Amino acid sequence: MKSLQLALGAIVLCCAANVTLAQQQVVIVTSFPKELTEAYKKAFEAKNPGIKVEILNKPTPAGVAYIREAPASNKPDVFWVSAPDAFEVLAGEKLLAKIESPAKEVPTKIGNYPINDPQGFYLGQALAGYGIMWNTRYTKANKLPDPKEWADLTKPVYFSHVAMSSPSRSGTTHLTVETILQGEGWAKGWRQMLMIAANSAAITERSFGVPDGVNNGQYGIGLVIDFFGLAGKASKFPVEFVYPSVTAIVPANIGIVAGAKNAENAKKFVNYTMSPEGQELLFDPAISRLPVLPSAYKKAPAGFPNPFTGTIKPKVNFDSDLAESRYYVVSSIFDQTITFKHKDLIAAAKAINEAAAKLANKHNAQAQQLLTDARDLAFSPIVSEEKSKDKEFLALYRNTKRDAEKTKQTTALEEYWSNTARKNYARAVELASQAAALAK
Repeated sequence: MKSLQLALGAIVLCCAANVTLAQQQVVIVTSFPKELTEAYKKAFEAKNPGIKVEILNKPTPAGVAYIREAPASNKPDVFWVSAPDAFEVLAGEKLLAKIESPAKEVPTKIGNYPINDPQGFYLGQALAGYGIMWNTRYTKANKLPDPKEWADLTKPVYFSHVAMSSPSRSGTTHLTVETILQGEGWAKGWRQMLMIAANSAAITERSFGVPDGVNNGQYGIGLVIDFFGLAGKASKFPVEFVYPSVTAIVPANIGIVAGAKNAENAKKFVNYTMSPEGQELLFDPAISRLPVLPSAYKKAPAGFPNPFTGTIKPKVNFDSDLAESRYYVVSSIFDQTITFKHKDLIAAAKAINEAAAKLANKHNAQAQQLLTDARDLAFSPIVSEEKSKDKEFLALYRNTKRDAEKTKQTTALEEYWSNTARKNYARAVELASQAAALAK
């Protein structure tokens, strides 16, 4: 009997040890690059011996899906990405826990945008803007002017020299696209986006594929979140970065997942990222992010942008509610008309550029009209602004747990968008070719 009691006692102690061990970790879902996550993992583990940080690196849309689909008994602990609209989606689905900021110094807003969620479900851990980076050696070799505005990237001179990712693959790209749509308006914004995509050599699989390609000269110019450009410069790559006037400064957020297995450790990790030490870690040249603590900028490198002193002048007051309401719609439109039809879009742009070059300084009204019609076919949004505000249309995409009928409707819509885009691009090539033939 005594031996049985000893055995049972050993089992209880073993189980207790395993529970303790299981609690001494924190599982973080993030889209951030390894340079950032490894720096925070190393620093946090050094300050909290016995707690192991596990990083699950996923693109933002995949991270949202992972948290949504994880069983209640095995939820990750922390969600940490740059996209506030992704946090809005999770908060709306009650997948984030309430959280209180340990950093009372953080301002309530940056411009008109709340840094922390007013409902208390996530915090701003850094600030981010969206802009353009370019490889100075590449642009010099190809005799390209330095871009300053998104509109610059629509010009024929940049054809095949640009790179970007897709909003369905990258939360930061989604914010870039949404910023342009909000800053320019739906119709003009999509026209600009289609023209930039037409000038792009690639739509990359991940957002960091763009800055990596610009850093090494594979691409000349890239649409990026600011820290990619700033980190490239700080790491001595031959690159420059600019904030276009039509940009926004918004928080890069962090939150605790509802039902997190290691909630206390998650809180410790979040608190560390918000501490003066955690904020100053953002100045690491390989990270180069904007802290939310104004006092942190006292230790910023020379020339580092400070969003609290007016050195960045964004025109867009980002509306996260609007972005969240059409989060999946924007991604789907982009993929059906750009990502999956990129070669067709490029072919249309190439034909239009060639016809325009032939018609330069020639007064042929018929040819110019053909060229205008070709541009309208290639660069007009597949979904009208009126439709983009239709609540029933948006509702098809708002609920991720769609029934068979909704799935049938969205599939039919996407097939229609895809087929229409293909036909429009092909017709644009025909019209541009007819215009070019009239050049005399």
